[in-house]
Amino acid sequence: MDTIELIIDESDEQNGVHAVSVVESPAIEESFIALSKEKLLLKEVDAKRNVLMGGALIPDKLILRRDKEGKEYNVFFSKETILRASELFLINANQSNTTLEHKDKLEGLTIVESWIVGKSDKSKDYGLDLPEGSWAISMKATPEIYAKAMSGEVTGFSIEGFFADSMEAKMQSNDKIQQLRNLLKIK
Repeated sequence: MDTIELIIDESDEQNGVHAVSVVESPAIEESFIALSKEKLLLKEVDAKRNVLMGGALIPDKLILRRDKEGKEYNVFFSKETILRASELFLINANQSNTTLEHKDKLEGLTIVESWIVGKSDKSKDYGLDLPEGSWAISMKATPEIYAKAMSGEVTGFSIEGFFADSMEAKMQSNDKIQQLRNLLKIK
């Protein structure tokens, strides 16, 4: 089975995370990447303010996918890609782009904290066991979404975005190099 690293193509403005969805069981849709079907438990940070915390991306975690023909493959994100994705998410002011189950756009939810997990990290204080280099977020939720999280109806965060395929990017780079060599008549 192929394993493909997903990366951010800095020349493509569409690359990166555009929204965060609150989901029961993360899955894939055509236009975005979502994390594995494992439940990433949301943790209650502040009941009075309806703040939830959880992992958004985990480095080097193999995520099983199927293409349109049914062929299975794994994808993963490096620590470097996760760091850049988290930066671009905020730089592009996407912190209030939220959905429910990758379908329904939600109003009134926003990411209020975003950080990369370090060796000693506050996420551990809330019972999360996220590996170093993970992207952790805290989200201010509406009372309705907060209630869904407390009842277990939604259990985690799942990202929505576009990423380049490292294998395709390498092939495109090699093609460009070969085209340049052809133009310059270099073998």
